[in-house]
Amino acid sequence: MNAQYFRVTGYHPGEDLAVIVDSFGKHSQLWQFSIAMSDKGFKVVAVSNATKFIDVNTTQVAQSDKFILRSSAKGQPESTTHIVGGVEYFATKVGNKIYIPDRDKKVEVA
Repeated sequence: MNAQYFRVTGYHPGEDLAVIVDSFGKHSQLWQFSIAMSDKGFKVVAVSNATKFIDVNTTQVAQSDKFILRSSAKGQPESTTHIVGGVEYFATKVGNKIYIPDRDKKVEVA
């Protein structure tokens, strides 16, 4: 896991567009990536680095000086849950891609 591998989920209200975007090598801090997405008109919905997120049906990319679009869809990102290894986590979904932004945020069973 690389602490400088970042993932942002954003929503562009003007375009009604949700995205999952990765950055690995373009920024040294997560906040820099978040600001870059905000500068492009996106409201940042979720942020994480590879030490915190869990890939569900995506894989990490090679180091690059580019933003890597992982998924996009009309409308807002969906909040959902997903089970990994028998544990239910809060998850984010855009299009058909799902990931868990924070491995520490588990769904508590009542």
